[in-house]
Amino acid sequence: MKTRTQVAVVCAAGALVLTAFAGRPAANGGPTKLLRMPTVSATQIAFAYANNIWTVERAGGMARRLTSFQGQTTNPHFSPDGRWIAFSGEYAGNVDVYVLPAEGGEPKRLTWHSGADTVQGWMPDGTSIVFASGRATAAPSGAPRFWTVPAEGGVEQPMALPRAYQGKISPTGTHVAYRMNNSWDDERRNYRGGQNRPIWIVDLKTYDTVTPPWTDSKDMEPAWIGDTVYFLSDRDGVSNVWSFDPKSKKLAQVTKFTDFDVKTMDAGGNVLVFEQAGVIHELDPRSGKSKTVPITAIGDFRG
Repeated sequence: MKTRTQVAVVCAAGALVLTAFAGRPAANGGPTKLLRMPTVSATQIAFAYANNIWTVERAGGMARRLTSFQGQTTNPHFSPDGRWIAFSGEYAGNVDVYVLPAEGGEPKRLTWHSGADTVQGWMPDGTSIVFASGRATAAPSGAPRFWTVPAEGGVEQPMALPRAYQGKISPTGTHVAYRMNNSWDDERRNYRGGQNRPIWIVDLKTYDTVTPPWTDSKDMEPAWIGDTVYFLSDRDGVSNVWSFDPKSKKLAQVTKFTDFDVKTMDAGGNVLVFEQAGVIHELDPRSGKSKTVPITAIGDFRG
């Protein structure tokens, strides 16, 4: 009889056998779609698909499933050295922070609070994971803030920002780019109500704040490459990738999709990866050019 841990983990050593519709490649023989929340290291891309975390080589190809359990897994993020993946897992009826080796292995649970803990990324030294949680504010809809938890396990610590929902620490560890509040529906196109806020870029020593030029667009998913902040904005009618240099105050549109919104984005290995039209794209910020990463994900899913 298998233990709970054995059922929960797949140390993927190769492609898994297809037994359910959820794992089939596209009908036209193309790459698998509905791949979400990509993150990237120097050599690999990780993403969420069919309630699990998968990895694939940066060039694409056959993906490996790293987790296997009847709970939702979201928000994977590579450690700065690419050796670990932190993610949020709903494995015990609650959303908590987990970490597992990038090559596969048993996930380790790091948080135990009854509130939802949503992984945002890592501190630059790779020793701790940043997550958002409303655990310390009043119910029923407490405002989230950023916390850190040691990757080896330990006590969670709140960051100084009193309110923060989504964002990343700069590679130098001196700044944070973040979105202050959540939204009722992040998928709502061209919403222009009071839940929209600009991306805030804060010096963690002086707390001086800079924001990209903003009127009322939905700006989200900030990520750093060097000293430049990249984020998603629907200010041109469709959610696209934009860049902002906090020093020069230069704002620029990077992608110019006119059909489907860019949904989620992360940075690593000096590139950006994002989700658009159900597939994952890699973007080189030096050239401003992006390409679709062909990925096939198949597995022994339940029928």
